[in-house]
Amino acid sequence: MKRPRRSSVVAEPAPAPTPGPRDLLPAAAVVVAQALVWTVPGASSALGRVLALGSPGLPGGAATALVTALGTGLAAGALAARRIAPGWALGSALAAALLAACGGGAAVGWPVALVIALHSLAVHRTAGLAAAGAAATSLSVAGAVAVAGAAPRTVAGAGLLAAGGTAMLWVLGRSRRRGRAGRSALAAYRAGAPAAPRFAADAERERLTAELHDVAAHRLTGIVVSAGAATRLADPELAAEATRHAAGAARQAVAELDRLIEAAGTVTLDDIDALVAEHPSVDYRRTAAAAPPDVVGAAHRVVREALTNAVRYASGARRVRVEGTATSLTVTVTDMGGPPAAPGLGTGHGLAGLRSATRALGGSFSAGPDGAGWTVRAEFPLVAAPGSVPEHRGDRPLAAFLNGPGGWRGPAALDAVLVVLAVALSLGAALPPGDDPDPFSSPVVGTALALLFAARAFPFWWRRRAPRGALIIALATLLVWLGLDLAGWPGPPLSDGFLWYWWVDLALVYAVAAFRPGGRTWPAPLAVAAVGGAVLASGDGITGNRVAAWAVLAAALAIPCFAVWALGAHTAARRRRREAAAARDRARLDREVSAAAAAERRRVADGLRRTARRHTRNAADEADAGRLDGVLAEAKAGLAALRELLADLRARDDGGDPPPTVDGIAALAGRRGAAVRFAGERRPLPPALEVAAYQVARELLAGGDAVTVAFSGRGVAVSGRAPGGAAAERRLRALTDACGGTLTIADDGAARGWLPEVSRP
Repeated sequence: MKRPRRSSVVAEPAPAPTPGPRDLLPAAAVVVAQALVWTVPGASSALGRVLALGSPGLPGGAATALVTALGTGLAAGALAARRIAPGWALGSALAAALLAACGGGAAVGWPVALVIALHSLAVHRTAGLAAAGAAATSLSVAGAVAVAGAAPRTVAGAGLLAAGGTAMLWVLGRSRRRGRAGRSALAAYRAGAPAAPRFAADAERERLTAELHDVAAHRLTGIVVSAGAATRLADPELAAEATRHAAGAARQAVAELDRLIEAAGTVTLDDIDALVAEHPSVDYRRTAAAAPPDVVGAAHRVVREALTNAVRYASGARRVRVEGTATSLTVTVTDMGGPPAAPGLGTGHGLAGLRSATRALGGSFSAGPDGAGWTVRAEFPLVAAPGSVPEHRGDRPLAAFLNGPGGWRGPAALDAVLVVLAVALSLGAALPPGDDPDPFSSPVVGTALALLFAARAFPFWWRRRAPRGALIIALATLLVWLGLDLAGWPGPPLSDGFLWYWWVDLALVYAVAAFRPGGRTWPAPLAVAAVGGAVLASGDGITGNRVAAWAVLAAALAIPCFAVWALGAHTAARRRRREAAAARDRARLDREVSAAAAAERRRVADGLRRTARRHTRNAADEADAGRLDGVLAEAKAGLAALRELLADLRARDDGGDPPPTVDGIAALAGRRGAAVRFAGERRPLPPALEVAAYQVARELLAGGDAVTVAFSGRGVAVSGRAPGGAAAERRLRALTDACGGTLTIADDGAARGWLPEVSRP
């Protein structure tokens, strides 16, 4: 019977936040700043020239003031609502920018409101919604510049610059969102970790309870039935046979109990054959040739319990089938009905345990009347359910970005944003006409320049996986450009805009120090300083000895290069310390969990030795002495002691919520009378990922009575039935999105949350 669901483990929807001082103060600051601009002579006209976006503005002073006041109100409202309604806040900020352009650009609040609203949207909403907001903002900027009558190249340049800026705001907001989720998850993990040993003891006790019910009860029931039948019939030959059977079965039961309290063993299909062979009258056929160990173990439990029940509640089993196909393993046990050989031997928990064990492997279980008898049937799938194991579409850069660990929602998005930013800053600044000579007046020169910008930007894509190679490509691009300058190409000289592009090389120096495992990284800043010095020394402004100028300039550039390199090395060392500390904490917790499980095993073993095992040993001694009445009494006493022990074990529940870990999912499911299935090779996960998997499983258990947790080398997938209601779906999406994962919900309500395992710099 299912236990009632505990409200303490069901996540309640958080109340809607209301604007507080941290929201209202920036809004008030915008209003005050606008008032100061109006009161300072000449400030409005100067600000209008800077922020007009090319618009001529409104002709009348009153109209301009009215539009500016309205825009200021919208900007202030956007700042006040940025946390509770970030989508509306972004819309208000865009409207404020439009009004500012119409009013001649004299409003002061819209740039601040637009930047903060974009960042807040990425912090408080999912990646897709925030990306849509960033794209809408970039298009709005380009559209505003186009409406103002700017040249197409200027429009394109403004759009690129806006795309770079909004992309950076998006990734900064996403980083903050993940950071907040990670800190919250780590706090929950640390708060729940002390409960992990207790729940490990509970899990060990549940395992022993199930095994004791199956193993000891099976042997002792057989002894009681055979001894009772021989005693009633008073047949000397039957009594002798029953005595021999009791001696062997009792010793086998003692050995099995001793093995049980040591550790769980591995069961094979041959063990099922041997188990059924102990019942010679049973019609048995097995067509299954192989199955996973967990499925074979559960099938063995079904056969053993069904055979035991057949002699407890009927006159014995009639037919056993273990049938296998390419996709399933089916176990069927049918008894012949009739009166039980020895009434009152059951515990009332056997079928419930079999049903739980079968469902935990994604199977189905049924038990009920079949003619004059009773049939127990369990079917186990041999292949993973669709969507339970994560699928990845290759390791190519684009596929990894879209489908790999973190994808475009995770930390890897920073690499793509840096590519966009590098292209946007360089190409966007060069596109508007005005330079003399104009590099884009010639398609050949313009194309070559765009390729140089792209070659400088795309190494960011590999800055984590191959930082040294990315830096080599970036420096090679500089040398190619320098060679074009020396050859007299008609494009812009590199020395004129080098410092505008140099941040790319500095960022890659940081990546070499932060992400390259092992090896020497100090040559990277030297190489960047040397190439940068050569670029600057090639400029027209350098006169005299260019080699000496190169040495001086390279030495000057080495200072920021080594500063950035040191920062990257510090980041790498801090990450190593953090990982080492996490590994120590994990090892300590594992030791505590193992010790708790071992202590529980010893406690159960002590109870067995005082009760059921002692009676079973006595039954063997009575059989050796030929006293069949004593065998029957001791076997019945052993069964009674076993029932009392099992009742005591099942009654132990100290309460409290399970730890928010993958192992805690099983405890949570058990409390709700649900099933959890683990697929793939289980392994330790980062604390934040453990907590995220637990939280997603908790939400899915609110919508159904089974979940699947599938491990892969890149993360973990949690599948189940999606809970009903928009609020529950939003919670699920927020949980998966906060750690860079994805949520898919099929038309039939089947949900799958993919949680990637990613490393943070």
